Amino acid sequence: MDVTTIAIGLGIGLLAGFLIAKLLEKGKASKTIKNAKREASRIVKDAQKEGEGIKKDKIFQAKEKFLELKAEHEKVIINKDKKISEAEKRTRDKESQVSSELAKKKKLNEQLEGRIKEVTHKRDFYEKKQSELEKLHKSQVQQLEVISGLSAEDAKSQLLESLKETAKTDAMAYLQTTMEEAKLTAQQEAKKVIINTIQRIGTEETIENCVSVFNLESDDVKGRIIGREGRNIRAIESATGVEIIVDDTPEAIILSCFDSVRREVARLSLHKLVTDGRIHPARIEEIVKKTEKQIEQEIVEVGKRTVIDLGIHGLHPELIKAVGRMKYRSSYGQNLLQHSREVAKLCGIMAAELGLNAKMAKRAGLLHDIGKVPFVESEVETPHAILGMQWAEKYGEKKEVCNAIGAHHDEIEMNTLISPIIQVCDAISGARPGARRQVLDSYIQRLKDLEDIAFAFNGVQKAYAIQAGRELRVIVESEKVSDEKAAQLSFEISQKIQTDMTYPGQVKVTVIRETRSVNVAK
Repeated sequence: MDVTTIAIGLGIGLLAGFLIAKLLEKGKASKTIKNAKREASRIVKDAQKEGEGIKKDKIFQAKEKFLELKAEHEKVIINKDKKISEAEKRTRDKESQVSSELAKKKKLNEQLEGRIKEVTHKRDFYEKKQSELEKLHKSQVQQLEVISGLSAEDAKSQLLESLKETAKTDAMAYLQTTMEEAKLTAQQEAKKVIINTIQRIGTEETIENCVSVFNLESDDVKGRIIGREGRNIRAIESATGVEIIVDDTPEAIILSCFDSVRREVARLSLHKLVTDGRIHPARIEEIVKKTEKQIEQEIVEVGKRTVIDLGIHGLHPELIKAVGRMKYRSSYGQNLLQHSREVAKLCGIMAAELGLNAKMAKRAGLLHDIGKVPFVESEVETPHAILGMQWAEKYGEKKEVCNAIGAHHDEIEMNTLISPIIQVCDAISGARPGARRQVLDSYIQRLKDLEDIAFAFNGVQKAYAIQAGRELRVIVESEKVSDEKAAQLSFEISQKIQTDMTYPGQVKVTVIRETRSVNVAK
């Protein structure tokens, strides 16, 4: 066979294979299409069934929602109907009430018109009677004038004179009675005001001394303070005006001076010198001058704080400075600034109780003792009340304040109501237990006398004077004093105190009797 024949045969074979393959592929495709059509129809049927189910569910849900909305709508309608019916009922009630009120008003108007007519008629009748009465009165007066031989004016003047004498006598008797009652009640009211004022003020009291103790770290410093041949201590005493006492007291020296300002300057200067370590005359003079300036600034600050705390405004700077210097002054051992602050508070409270100007009273109370803080040494001979009044006048204080300052020790006549308040509050502050030395001694003696009176009675075991001497508690022996005897003993002690002692206020006597039965269990 030649090559051409073989090639043709191969071509025919390839063509036949291709045709067979196409026929087989076409058969498979038709079978696949049939299967796909069947599957599609099945899916469509399932989808139709599922859609029908969903449709039924949605229709059912829609029906349920419709029923719920319908029920809610019906409820809303019912509520609205109910509200409308209630509003209609209220409206009907209002209408009935208004109609009844209108009927009442109409009835009242009718009654008022009747009353007006009646009053008008009575007024006309009374006016007619009044005119008749005046005519009758004139005729009677004329008849009386004819009978008595006096005119109406003469009779009136005689009657007025007799009435004046009677009224004057009655008024004098009433005035005397009123004044006696006022004296009795005034003393009681004054005691109430004073007691209430004292009870509202509670301050601590400290006694001022004329010496200060300066503590040292060691006794070696004493030699440095004295200096070579005593030149340092002489320089300190000369610069400060304070006597420095160096004795055997361990680790301490004493500063003695009646002027608290100079004593404080010396104390602070010594503290700075000892701390610095350089102690010689030149350094001492420098430190003392700086300390004096520091004390002056502190005095001004203390004065400003004091007037601010007390609510006092418009005080002259020199008076503020005088108030600050009170911190370093004392009177009978009582700090002057503390005393003045207390008097100011007492005056403010008492003036408020009496309905007076509390601010002015507080101002006068603070300044009442500024005369004890002399600016010029030559003025010391003038009484401090007069001196304080002069300074207050000089620095523009009101007349009421100046008179209260000058009259609080009866140096001048009191011409304002604030002046006696300042005097009383000054006495109250100075008489408080522990405020001043001599008052403290008498206060302690009075407490001791109270206890001694109780111990003088038989059966008394212990006695304690408490509450600043306003109460005496007595503990008795139960074997010697019975319950009846305890009551009698309390009365006898109170009578003994009342007759033998002089004391402010009243003293409560409490007798305590205690019976104890003690047994021991073993």
